[in-house]
This record gives sequence, C-alpha cells and structure tokens, in this order.
Amino acid sequence: MSTVERTKIFEAERPRLLRLAAGVLADHAEAEDVVQQAWLRLHRTEAEIENPPAWLTTVTTRLCLDRLKARTPVPAPEIGPPDTAPDPADEVVLADAVGVALQLVLDRLSPQQRVAFVLHESFGVEFSTIAAVLDTTPAAARKLASRARAKVGRSAPEGRAADGEVVDAFMAAARQGDLQRLVRLLAPGVTVTADDAAILAGTPQRIDGREEVAAFFDGSAHAALPVFVGSRPAAAWFHRGRARVLFDITVVDGLVAHITFRAAPEVLAQVVRRDGQRPRA
Repeated sequence: MSTVERTKIFEAERPRLLRLAAGVLADHAEAEDVVQQAWLRLHRTEAEIENPPAWLTTVTTRLCLDRLKARTPVPAPEIGPPDTAPDPADEVVLADAVGVALQLVLDRLSPQQRVAFVLHESFGVEFSTIAAVLDTTPAAARKLASRARAKVGRSAPEGRAADGEVVDAFMAAARQGDLQRLVRLLAPGVTVTADDAAILAGTPQRIDGREEVAAFFDGSAHAALPVFVGSRPAAAWFHRGRARVLFDITVVDGLVAHITFRAAPEVLAQVVRRDGQRPRA
C-alpha cells in the first residue's frame, strides 16, 4: 500500500476514530493526539494490512487504553500495536460520545472495563474485536462489559450521575485547572450570583455564561471542601477550620446550572462537612 493510499484511507477514517477516542477518553484534545499517533503508526508500519479500518480501530483503542492505564495504574500486561489486522470492524455503528454524567461514572471503572463497556455499549463493537484489543478472549471481554454495565447501572439508574458526584467533579476540575472539563460540566446558560454577605467577603456579584464561569473557577477553589447544606451536596471555602463562603450549586440534568455564593451566618450554620455522599463523622 502506497503512502498516498494510506493517507486517503486514514483521512476517510479520521472522523470515526476521533469519535471513538473521544468516547473512551472523554477528552477531545487527548483524542486528537491519540488519532495522530495512530496515523504515525500506520505510516511507519511495514506489515501487510488486510483491513486498514479494523487495524486503525484496534491501534486507536489500544492507545486509548494506554492513556487510561496512565491515569489509573492497574496490574496488567502491556499491550503493544498489532502486527496483523483483527476481525473486521468496518461495520461498526458509532453512537454519539457518552455524556458528561456517564463519564463521571466511567471514571470509576478499570481501564479494561471502561474500554469494553464504551466500545460495546456506545459504539457497537463486537466482543471478538474487543477481545483482540484487550489481548483476551471474547468471553472475558463480555464479562468485563457485563461487570462495567452492572457498576454503571448501580451508580446511575436513571442514566445520569448523582448531583453530589457532579458537584465534586466540578470542584476537582477547578482545583486541577482542567478548563475543558469545567466547560463540559457547566450548562450553557449557567450563572453565578452571590448574597450580600458573600459580596462583602470578596466574591463577584454575578457571572454569566459557561466560558466566563469556567474561566473564573479554573485553577481556584483550593480551600473548598465538600459539604452538605441541609440535604443538598455543595462545597464551601474554609478558613481556620470554619466555613466562610458556601458554594451552593444547582445541578440540572447532570450539569451545573447555577452557583450561588452564600456567606450569611444563618446559612453557614447549616453547613456540614461530608465524605463523598455521606455526612462526615
């Protein structure tokens, strides 16, 4: 196969590969990088490739798996690029990338479970192809997907993460300076407001729009801790062991729709520290 032919095939497959990588990694920038690596491997390989789309599917997915392992190391043998094409995957029917709320649940799966679940449930990949990617048997690949499905079902029975998980994911992205993840967790019309006491404490009076809110929280909230205010999961800025400003976060359909900074004494009196989704002992 000539370089021109390989380039033509890759460009035709590139949109599909990007959607696949974005679905597994939940990060568009990382997906772009992975697909570029897949192109470099296609360009450099000297092996005869009987089915380039299937080969590219396998290489892209294995590169995604390596990225997932780097995020959450688990004992597993290293999986290198294939020398021969796996079972044909050109009939794969692609679905839209998983939503933000489901991504929060997927983050708790092992890399192998996540790959098996996303490829089969969201992209319709056969277990024989998944098995080739994971260097296992189709039966084992089916079991990985089944266990992942059970975990997702327990965590998100209505197809979305709990409000507390969205709140915690948003605050974690703020602390880590993960601007892209912040944007994904915010509703398009998100607003930030504040009560009078919070404004006196130095918070902004109002912020409107997803990009503006994400930019404000990007790299901030290092002193914020998870709390309950009443029965609602939230976060609060603590100073010398006391809650000073509450981040009262409203979640709608798995996205942060509104944030209110509150510092009124009667509100702060209701703040209780929490561990995950339970009050802290």
